[in-house]
Amino acid sequence: MKKFRVVFSLLLIFGFSATLAGKEGTDTYFPHAIGSYWVYEDQDGNELTRRVIENKDIDGEPYQVFNYEPILEDWADYDYHIHPNFCQVGEEWVTFLVADDVKKAVKARLTKEVEAFGKIHAANFDLLYDIEIEAQDPFYVLPTSVPFNEKWDTPQIEAKVTMTPDPPQDPEETICEFTIVETGKVLGTENVETPIGTFEGCLKIEYRTATEVAILVHRASGESHLPDEGESHPPGESVTTLWIAPNVGIVKFHQKMEDILLTVITHSQVKASTTIKTLELKRYEIKPAN
Repeated sequence: MKKFRVVFSLLLIFGFSATLAGKEGTDTYFPHAIGSYWVYEDQDGNELTRRVIENKDIDGEPYQVFNYEPILEDWADYDYHIHPNFCQVGEEWVTFLVADDVKKAVKARLTKEVEAFGKIHAANFDLLYDIEIEAQDPFYVLPTSVPFNEKWDTPQIEAKVTMTPDPPQDPEETICEFTIVETGKVLGTENVETPIGTFEGCLKIEYRTATEVAILVHRASGESHLPDEGESHPPGESVTTLWIAPNVGIVKFHQKMEDILLTVITHSQVKASTTIKTLELKRYEIKPAN
């Protein structure tokens, strides 16, 4: 491993591609033998345990299956970076099969935002709403051959929120369409301190989402677009950083995430919020391969 880290450092210095090619390299950063487990602690002292429980064939592709303790009770707290149920360490990509879970998570978060919006703006009527989510599969977590500081795309997420007042008001219907695009980037290598010690030579990977928004308002007198010409609505965005140690896996997770809906509807009296989440490795055991 020492020789591998030296080569990695030289690649960083000279700007060449950092090549994790082949299963040996990807297994180094994503060990996945059955029985391995990782226990993380968040900023509030809550523990999360992730464990490899089996290998599973899905449509002819091999995946490792994880379970989690405690069981997730609120899908708004889900994050695919730390909660993947299916992971594949392949020859070209480390991929997570997580589209169904991502759709549940995005829908749960948007539901909370719509209901918060409705408490202010629907005092004299009920706010009926419908949320549709589409997410591609799989999510490409890390290519096995990637230049430092060059981005790659993970599959995008599309969301449509339709809000209708009951009884009818003006506007009669508001439709918000979001396209959430995430890009990943390896920033380099870094030593990381955790509650159980310092991990050297960790890959530092940043995942950044940007949200494109289209807002359409249906009125009794016709159809008009918002925002007005010349007016801009800032998109919601999240930034997630992972530190992945050789032969261990993820040792630290940090995320800053903004509200989507309440951020783009700037005339809302509901204040958009930013959530900051941190997890650090507390204890672990990596089983030998095979």
